Amino acid sequence: MSPSSAAQHDGLPPARRRLAMFATGLAVAMAVLDGSIANVALPAIARDLAVSPAEAVWVVNAYQLTITILLLPLSSLGDSFGYRRVYGTGLALFTVASLGCALADSLTTLAVARVIQGIGAAGIMSVNAALVRHTYPTGQLGKGVGIIALVVAGSAALGPSVAAGILALGPWPWLFTVNLPLGILALALWRALPATPGSHHPFDTPSALLNAAAFGLFILAVDGLGHGERPLVVVLEFAGALAAGILLVRRELHRPSPLFPVDLLRIPVFALSISTSVCAFAAQMLAYVALPFYLQDVLGLSQVETGLMMTPWPATIALVAPIAGRLADRYHSGLLGGIGMAVFAGGLVMLALLPPDPGPLAIMVRMAVCGLGFALFQSPNNRTIIGSAPMHRSGGASGMLGTARLTGQTTGTALVAVIFSLFAQQGALFSVAVGAGFALAAMGASLARLAGPARER
Repeated sequence: MSPSSAAQHDGLPPARRRLAMFATGLAVAMAVLDGSIANVALPAIARDLAVSPAEAVWVVNAYQLTITILLLPLSSLGDSFGYRRVYGTGLALFTVASLGCALADSLTTLAVARVIQGIGAAGIMSVNAALVRHTYPTGQLGKGVGIIALVVAGSAALGPSVAAGILALGPWPWLFTVNLPLGILALALWRALPATPGSHHPFDTPSALLNAAAFGLFILAVDGLGHGERPLVVVLEFAGALAAGILLVRRELHRPSPLFPVDLLRIPVFALSISTSVCAFAAQMLAYVALPFYLQDVLGLSQVETGLMMTPWPATIALVAPIAGRLADRYHSGLLGGIGMAVFAGGLVMLALLPPDPGPLAIMVRMAVCGLGFALFQSPNNRTIIGSAPMHRSGGASGMLGTARLTGQTTGTALVAVIFSLFAQQGALFSVAVGAGFALAAMGASLARLAGPARER
């Protein structure tokens, strides 16, 4: 190993490392928050812009869909031209687009600004894990991954509360203007991030377009399945996604640094970790989306009470994720993930078997058990996804990490809608039970990694 590569492998000096993690965490927090805070403001946006609620939903969909289809192309760009460059460009674009969102005077201009903001968020999220890998020494990688997991879980949990607080003080454009000072601060710390050399492979535009078609059509099909779209349209979307996916994989098979990381998926521990992630996040969303309906429609709780009942889940993740990250530096992530998913499945089964009139403590304890299990899985699993890839392919691994999460979440959300259409009022607890099945599948995939060598690769 050359001196320069050894230095990169050993991470940054401690003082610079703290600045780099602060900058990375701040940008990731903004990107995650903007995925959820707009939900709370949708009724106000619909009224102010004189559009229907169904049309206003595109304020959320435009952002999420853009991120999903661009994670892998932008992570590939990071492998080619350096992760810091992609991160900085994405952060600048996100900050400027936030101003555009705040100034939007129609649904069209707001949706366009949200697409641009989504491009910036994809730039941030596609390479954040790769930057963490180059920020921390190998022996402390789990610690860095745990911090990012804490930021993601905390931001997702605080999203509705932050949105409610901002909307209590001002109109909905304020949700986006708060990104301006935070974005400027993160940009000011940009140079603290590790400067990684790129491979300078030319960007593969045809593969990027096939990737966008495959993931975009898949998400539209899954969303249509959950929202009663005409069966023929859903079938055509699934068929288009499958065709684009096959063409993409065939094109990427023999490329040295493929945009869709088929080279990394040939590494068994990487492929199993990705499978674990997809199943785990599908299970999480099956419960996250269904439980509020159970708590409000069946138990008669208010929105505030529902929020309080569910808080132990993300709160426990935020507390345990950094600890799990440190454990991942010492113990096999297959074992930690397997234990975590077993605990998670147990918590979901306990929720599915709640008595007819449960007390608050019974609900909150079960939520905390779910959070504990999920936290034990997330940081070690993410560490393995990043650590099992060669250093020069950290961007591809980082992009695949985010893609697996979004694919699982999208699938879980759509399945809830399908289950509710089939089982009506019993659909909430049935969705949680199906989530437990996904968690057990994730447990199996995680434990399968124990059969491989002790090394990450």
